[in-house]
Amino acid sequence: MRAFPLPPEGGEVAPRSGDGVGEGGGETRSRRKTGTTARARGLRQNDNQAEALLWLELKRRKLGGYKFTRQFPVGLYFADFACREQWLVVEIDGSQHAGSVHDIQRDAFMNTQGFSIVRFWNHDVIRKRGEVCDIILAALTGRLASKVDAVDLQFKPSVSSEFRADRFI
Repeated sequence: MRAFPLPPEGGEVAPRSGDGVGEGGGETRSRRKTGTTARARGLRQNDNQAEALLWLELKRRKLGGYKFTRQFPVGLYFADFACREQWLVVEIDGSQHAGSVHDIQRDAFMNTQGFSIVRFWNHDVIRKRGEVCDIILAALTGRLASKVDAVDLQFKPSVSSEFRADRFI
C-alpha cells in the first residue's frame, strides 16, 4: 500500500472542505459566486420526475454525443440543463410557469448571454420523452433555428453570439 507524503515540517496544508478557499487570505479559486455550487447541488437533489427522466437521456453524452450539465448557473439564474458547447439551455416547466413574467425575463437574460432556450412542459417530457429528445437534438444540430412559440414547445434562438468567445468550454 502506498502512503501519501506528509507536508514539510512546519508546512501547512490547504483546507479540503470543498468550499473553494485556498491560500492567500481567503481568496476563492473558483470564478463562481459564493453559494452558487451549493444552490445548484440543492436544485439537482430536488429535481422533479420530468427532470430526472430527461437527465437519464442527456447524461454521459447519450444524446448525439453532446455533453449536458444540470442546474447550470447563468448569471443569477440556473438552467435546468445546458449544453455549453452548443450554447443551448433546456428548461422543463410545470403548470405554475404558464405565462410567468420571471421566465420571460430569465429567457431574455440567457439569450443576451448567447444561449438559445428550448422549453418543454413536464407532462410532455414524461409522456413523449423520445419526441422531446428529437427536438433537443434538432436544436443542437441547427435544424431548429427559428423562434417557435407553440402550446407544447418554445424555442428562442440566441440573439447574439458575441459573448460566447469560449467562456465556458
